[in-house]
Amino acid sequence: MCHSREVSTTPKEFAFDVVVVGSANLDLVATLDHLPKPGETIVALGYAEHAGGKGVNQAVACARMGARTAFVGCVGNDDAGVFLRGVLENEGIDTTMLHVVDMPTGRAFINVDSRGENEIVVVSGANTQVGIAQNPLQLPTSHVLLMQLEIPLETVAAALAAARKSGTMTVLNPAPYKALTVEILSLVDVIVPNETESVACGGTQSLLASGVARVVTTLGEMGAVINTASSESSIAPHKVIAVDTVGAGDAFIGALSAELARGATINDAASVGAVAGALATTVHGAVPSLPRRDVVRKAMGK
Repeated sequence: MCHSREVSTTPKEFAFDVVVVGSANLDLVATLDHLPKPGETIVALGYAEHAGGKGVNQAVACARMGARTAFVGCVGNDDAGVFLRGVLENEGIDTTMLHVVDMPTGRAFINVDSRGENEIVVVSGANTQVGIAQNPLQLPTSHVLLMQLEIPLETVAAALAAARKSGTMTVLNPAPYKALTVEILSLVDVIVPNETESVACGGTQSLLASGVARVVTTLGEMGAVINTASSESSIAPHKVIAVDTVGAGDAFIGALSAELARGATINDAASVGAVAGALATTVHGAVPSLPRRDVVRKAMGK
């Protein structure tokens, strides 16, 4: 059975607090009165383009929460790739391992309705090249490795294995859902699914039985729940008036990872994550909505 491991607090061992290996997309966002039904054509109320991709979103979330952050990924040799690199660097994120490849930068087509609900279609593009032979995966040392599933699974597996060998805590957001082997799951210290992803993964007990040490399930406006092999605890929600849920999960996971890198307990880290995720729903867009640590702490009364 995989047991819980604490993050080392010895700074000399690690170049970064969090290394994010993940996707980089240009988000194309349409604001709608309602989400279209099959076969329905509707006119958008507004349109905007933002930096996105779960990897970029979560890297920015980590950086805004005060973590020294590096990003490992791929973009195309195009304007979108230049834009995304600039966004990361403007947040103070190390982009040494952001490779340029001969494919278009990834895109996400996002519809958001008047209630803040959304639907998303992703065109992976350059993200399919992260960690493959022509871009050998190189990981700077860090307290925490944070990953998602918008990149090849073989890259996820290789990065998790490398992190485990170096004593780095591993955090995985299993989104979008892909079937994960026991070999991959046994290398995960903290997995952070939402309710839909948890069901797709077989449920909390199945994840724990596969060797995941801690399962943090986000519940939207209901907060979160943390499960280990021997315990369960609930994380209270932070009440806000939501206008756009895009990026809320990324804000939660980024804040959680940044706090874990500081040596916080899983419960304390998830409590900060719940507030960060809630605050993200009060602003339109993914990256624009990700809160800074001082704002989160103020909302927590600190």
